[in-house]
Amino acid sequence: MNIQEVLTLADNLIFASTGKHLDHLQKAILEGTLQGQTYTKIAEDIHSSEGHIRDLGAELWRIFSKEFGENINKTNFRTILKKANFYNYSPAIGRDYVTVNNVNICSEGRSAQAQQPGRDRVYLDWGDAPEILTFYGRQEEENRLKEWMIEKHCRFIALLGVSGIGKTSLALHCVEQIKSEFHNIIYRSLRFCPSLEDILTQFLEVFSESSVIPLTLDGKLTQLLKYLRQYRCLIIFDDVQMLFAPQQLAGCYQAGYENYRLFFKQISEVSHQSCLMLLSSEKPREVAELENDAISSLVLGSLGEASKQILRDQKLRDETEWNELIKLYQGHPLGLKLTAALIQEFFGGCVSDFLRCYPPILCESLQFQLHQQLERLTTLEIQIINILVQENEPLNLSTINHKIQLSYPEVLKGLQSLNLRLFLTKVEQNNIKLFTVDSMFRHCFKNTVGNRIESRNGID
Repeated sequence: MNIQEVLTLADNLIFASTGKHLDHLQKAILEGTLQGQTYTKIAEDIHSSEGHIRDLGAELWRIFSKEFGENINKTNFRTILKKANFYNYSPAIGRDYVTVNNVNICSEGRSAQAQQPGRDRVYLDWGDAPEILTFYGRQEEENRLKEWMIEKHCRFIALLGVSGIGKTSLALHCVEQIKSEFHNIIYRSLRFCPSLEDILTQFLEVFSESSVIPLTLDGKLTQLLKYLRQYRCLIIFDDVQMLFAPQQLAGCYQAGYENYRLFFKQISEVSHQSCLMLLSSEKPREVAELENDAISSLVLGSLGEASKQILRDQKLRDETEWNELIKLYQGHPLGLKLTAALIQEFFGGCVSDFLRCYPPILCESLQFQLHQQLERLTTLEIQIINILVQENEPLNLSTINHKIQLSYPEVLKGLQSLNLRLFLTKVEQNNIKLFTVDSMFRHCFKNTVGNRIESRNGID
């Protein structure tokens, strides 16, 4: 659907709601929004004040939100149209109703439910959240998240795990079960590192009942906190690890993004009734420092017995060998899914034939995902991993220190960073902590990735 078609449908929706057609200013706001323009740019183009354009825009989003029962604003307008299949509307448009996806939106005879979205309705803004088509297991982890959000009212939750372990799937599946507990739910990926100021502006456009958004970062944060106290909101930040600088110790923010640390700290320490959930493959240092009754973290590990359902869905054979395959990939959902497809395509679904291959085969997609994480390591971390992957047994701190020939503080610093990145497996023998590398990273490191990273760091 082109812009004119969107404007035509929007005009009918507005007419059904207000009895009036879109005026030229409202059309300009919608056109500018569809073209990705800011309110400032829209106001300049039509020679109007930004404040007036914001007021008109707020009224438009209020009407659209009411009609669709979902929080619509300037930031998510295009995404919501696509997700609601708004672009595939029925042309059955009349004076008293508009049909969108074969659902009638009436003007005068609207049902009581459509008239009363109010605060008893949950406003969902999923942004660019992925669609979850299948979900496996994780009942225990899901119950823990529900307990933290509903019973304990945790203000700050960190859901951690290596890439592909299922953090996003678990979070979205869990929230779908308890969404009625919140007034507003917003999901945002930080994959492309938006500035904190842009993120807060987006939130205030969703949350704020006032059309005036403060100009300063402090003002925006103050207004957001006021709203988080007044209403029960859930904010989900995905891909938080992208805020951290590569090839520096874990948890070090990129230049220009350090204010996220202060934001997370303030959200966790200030009293309010909302919840911020972070999804990350690196544990933010402030989470480790601040954990208490209102701040909790959960590290996702093996999918366990539910892993077998992935293999069933791929119709693999040799069920007696499945446990060995699951152990090899440590119950990693994405790893198992990609490998199961590989086994089906090249081994006729025969798991035993695949397991005879040595070293274990890692498909390109999985190697790429793991390689991205390995590329973030410092030279110190690479040196430690080189030592760990050469040994079949876990090593203690003293042995690692002896082999690497660095000071204890340096080695400890590297181990702490690897631990924050969730690379290490820790075991205890005779009250002594031992360290090794997760098996998938071990095989990935040995399968040429290590050589490429070593070359980058100049390691012999």
